[in-house]
Amino acid sequence: PCVVGEWSHWSGCAEQCPPPLRLRRRYMQQEPRNGGEPCPALEEKAACLDYLTYKGEDCGHEHVPAFIVTSEYGKERNRQAASSPWPSDKEAAGYCVEFRTESLSHHCAVETRPYAQWMRYLREGHTVCVACRPPAINRDTHRCAGDGHNADGGKVLHWEAVGNSQCQGTWKKIRQLEHCSCPLVHSFIFT
Repeated sequence: PCVVGEWSHWSGCAEQCPPPLRLRRRYMQQEPRNGGEPCPALEEKAACLDYLTYKGEDCGHEHVPAFIVTSEYGKERNRQAASSPWPSDKEAAGYCVEFRTESLSHHCAVETRPYAQWMRYLREGHTVCVACRPPAINRDTHRCAGDGHNADGGKVLHWEAVGNSQCQGTWKKIRQLEHCSCPLVHSFIFT
């Protein structure tokens, strides 16, 4: 069978403000022979979670994709928030953003790993709710990265599912609310 080496370290982010990618590689140490197993992927790409200029300034939320995960993972956050040093004012407590999904990659529909099956419920044209809660809220701006702040309803924004960087797509912001009210399968949290 094919034999591959260890993954390299992740590269630095290629660009600063457009949604950048980082990369890691591994190299083939032995080619498969006589019908042996083929090589697994030799290269992986992932989004960067750092969206600051070299001077440390925020790039602006319109450039940052929203990194989302099912709201089921928010239950643990709620337990942690009880002991959080966050102030109890309304803005720091969070908010909800409704989006209408415009497009998504086919990688969402074929996800079979148990912890990632929530991605299969993503559909084009559906309204989804995404909660912005600590610790995803930026302490200075009181916003979540990728929330579409200052974006009108016609602006196409990008999102990516945490746990499968190939499950990604676009959506348009409908409105911001105090609390989310979507069905569970259409409820997510910013990470």
